[in-house]
Amino acid sequence: MYGIQASEFGSEDVLAYTELAAPQPRAGQARVRMHAAGVNPADTYIRSGTYEFFRPDLPYTPGFDGAGVVDQVGAGVDTVKPGDRVFVAALGTPGCTGTYAELAVADAAAVRPLPSSLSFAQGAAIGVPCVTAWRALFQRARLQPGETVFIHGASGGVGLHATQLAHAAGAVVIGSASTPAGADLVRTAGAAHVLDHGSAGYLDELTRITDGRGPSVIIEMAAHLNLERDLTVLATAGRVVIVGSRGSLDFTPRLAMVKEATILGLALWNATPAETADALTGVAARLHEGSLVPVVGNTLPLREAAAAHRQVLEHGTRGKLVLIPNDAGLDRPPPHVLLTGTGQLMLLPKGEFHGRPRHNRRVATQRAGSHHPGPADAPSQLHARQSDRRQAVPLRPDPLRRRGPGGDRQARR
Repeated sequence: MYGIQASEFGSEDVLAYTELAAPQPRAGQARVRMHAAGVNPADTYIRSGTYEFFRPDLPYTPGFDGAGVVDQVGAGVDTVKPGDRVFVAALGTPGCTGTYAELAVADAAAVRPLPSSLSFAQGAAIGVPCVTAWRALFQRARLQPGETVFIHGASGGVGLHATQLAHAAGAVVIGSASTPAGADLVRTAGAAHVLDHGSAGYLDELTRITDGRGPSVIIEMAAHLNLERDLTVLATAGRVVIVGSRGSLDFTPRLAMVKEATILGLALWNATPAETADALTGVAARLHEGSLVPVVGNTLPLREAAAAHRQVLEHGTRGKLVLIPNDAGLDRPPPHVLLTGTGQLMLLPKGEFHGRPRHNRRVATQRAGSHHPGPADAPSQLHARQSDRRQAVPLRPDPLRRRGPGGDRQARR
């Protein structure tokens, strides 16, 4: 099989696409033929060799998230079987061989059934983003129905899924994004209000929306930039959960005193087995009921893992970045048509959102002479609300070419 291997720590240039020995599942493990692998910022920190939570033995294959089809199981595994469509969410589990490969082995507890309504690319977007969002909202902040939550940086992988989960839990969700496209995604994911965090004074709008009370919960993606400002708008006795931080800041502790604020850190590596199992069970339930729909931001061939590690840290990233193993193919399933609440058929415009909760949407697949049962893998569908009355737009060509005459995939257009 082929996959990505790092033989030393360093920049993304240490990631080599090479032939690897196929891993074999031991007792309690499952082997998955990967159709998609998710890329997380933590993957880049681990690759650098400076990540405080995890330093793998060299050489190693990166990746904890992915989706595919089970092809072997070890002794004692009865939760999945060969042929099952599954997603892998293996961060923090000791048995994962790395999902940046055509085959990956993981502990069976980290391998869960993938709903038939979801694509493999969507399956690869579940692990770290969705489990992080679940832990932040429900295990750390203890979010309650009716509370107001501000998701500060809601258009990224964690933020979009946190928006959906909080909305499904009955919270009032306010999100922020830096671009109109990102704002559309956040609004579609369930946010009642979306702020432009690139504009001056945007937090004043948060105060106005909440009638001066402020949000009870803030989920913070960039604490090194925002933590002090968060405390100026937080409700009294509110909670701030720090999901991300890439630097230091000058901080005024008195702000926490004035608000009697609780500041909570979060790291998936610290989750107990019971907390991880609870989060995965909760996420899986929302996936199956349709109130959580994984969001894919971009896809790249597996051999371009180095480029993916550069992209995942770029400002304004929306949704989950996904790698596609070469033998899984990059051809797109057929484009989708949305049947809105007004009865109109409309092609989903180019965007990043793969689907909407099933209780709000019906999606039909349309291609001459064929039918595909699941959502498209292409990161090119922003679903409109039922109230939208936009006209249908013509079908777009596939954004990636098929194999060239020499067998190698041609460059992206």
